[in-house]
Amino acid sequence: MSTVDITTAEFEKTVTENDIVLVDFWAEWCGPCKAFGPVYEKVSGKNPEVTFAKVDTDAEQQLGAMLQIQSIPTLMAFREGIAVFRHSGAIPEQALDDLVDQIKGLDMDEVRKAVEEAQAQQGDAQP
Repeated sequence: MSTVDITTAEFEKTVTENDIVLVDFWAEWCGPCKAFGPVYEKVSGKNPEVTFAKVDTDAEQQLGAMLQIQSIPTLMAFREGIAVFRHSGAIPEQALDDLVDQIKGLDMDEVRKAVEEAQAQQGDAQP
């Protein structure tokens, strides 16, 4: 599968209706984004079962603000609707291949348990 461009309106549906989603936040004027683009596209071709999405931060400023994207490129990864990775800066091809493999290998029961525990701790910290 090649990369797909998504908008703010499509973001939540894309993340929740696909098992694994990587999202590249980029802009046309960004040199590192342009350098990372072909790497992202190449890795997407090797992983047809993974959704590789791209968000133009200039066109989708509301989404960028909502997700607190402060530098680009920023890569986020979601598995079963849960954010499991976030990194600002370009990633080399081998590292991106490894990342995709790690996300595929996650024990999502453990991830959900960790999320629940973190949320419970945050609730305990509330006055």
